[in-house]
Amino acid sequence: MTYAQGRAFNDADSHIMELPSFLKDYADPPMRERMPEIPVPRIGTLANLIDEAKAAGGHSPERIGELVALGDTLIAGPKGYAALGAFNAGERTHALDMLGFQRQLVFASFSELIAFDTERAIEDRYAVARAHNRAMAEFCSQDKRLCGVGLLPLDVTALSLAELDCLLSLGLKAAWVPHSACGGRSPGHTDLDPVWARLAEAGVPFVIHVGGARLNLPREWMNTGRKIPSDWLGGGENLRGKDMTALHHGAEVFIGVMVMDGVLERHPTLRGGVIELGAGWVPSMLTRLDWTVDIWKKSEPELATQSRKPSQQIIDQLAFTPFVYENVGELIRQSDERLYMFSSDYPHPEGGRAPLARFEASLAGHGESAKAHFYAENFARLFASA
Repeated sequence: MTYAQGRAFNDADSHIMELPSFLKDYADPPMRERMPEIPVPRIGTLANLIDEAKAAGGHSPERIGELVALGDTLIAGPKGYAALGAFNAGERTHALDMLGFQRQLVFASFSELIAFDTERAIEDRYAVARAHNRAMAEFCSQDKRLCGVGLLPLDVTALSLAELDCLLSLGLKAAWVPHSACGGRSPGHTDLDPVWARLAEAGVPFVIHVGGARLNLPREWMNTGRKIPSDWLGGGENLRGKDMTALHHGAEVFIGVMVMDGVLERHPTLRGGVIELGAGWVPSMLTRLDWTVDIWKKSEPELATQSRKPSQQIIDQLAFTPFVYENVGELIRQSDERLYMFSSDYPHPEGGRAPLARFEASLAGHGESAKAHFYAENFARLFASA
């Protein structure tokens, strides 16, 4: 018996847990020695990669048997490197069979922190993206249900276009871009229009995801004169409660700027996903963008040329994944059922141990249309080429 039953389910967020040599193994030979090892966590919930599994590239047959025996409770089982299919493609096929998802986006867990690190040399960052994209394509190549997500830095347009061509040739199904002002410019800068046009032409969405911009509040905000608590995973580099007050800010700015700079208007077939950044802020963003453009179009002529309200552009072209503890039913009531997508975050612990039960509870009172859009159709619309 599978975990997800009774309808089609498309999973808009899952992850590969990269092994230390993930980038080195797939880098161009001249860049191989400059590739850092993946920084596997040493403390906290995700510090569960055992040496035997690392050396073998997968779990032992005995361990696989134990995980398969979990059946439809697999999603409530071990997380991180200890999960079935965390870093082995054959195991992930078994996991998908047990989970019952028709398609599943697959994101990096750690590679993006290197590729999007503005302290690193530009050449190194694009080389990291290239190595990651090859590795991700290889991981997803054995199962058509797996939709690999490539990394795409945006600092230098010519390099971004070259990497985008590589990403598309590898068969990756989405381009993860940083939600920041890359290269000291807006994502709506004229120089970046060829990137958005190429994605729109290819029918491949851009995505932004937690980890694509600063994760934590500046340390000053943690200074209370008292001990700083551990993050929720038991380490020191992940999210604390205060960080959650601002986690979505960068995403909201990015999407707002994309709208106000006319990117969605100029490229009406461009699609985008906002993943693992929550969705409770989306209804208010729609309202705020609509009145902002209505007022400021009087002094900013470019805004007056847009043929659709910002809210309509976003409904037409974007979708968002709520956290498992957010009330997606209420978000739909406040906005539109075409805006939200189901995600499991497998095998990360953030997805919880019973995401379907929690989402179903919040969707009580909604009809079949809202549920079908949430669990499958909005994903299918964005990732039609997958």
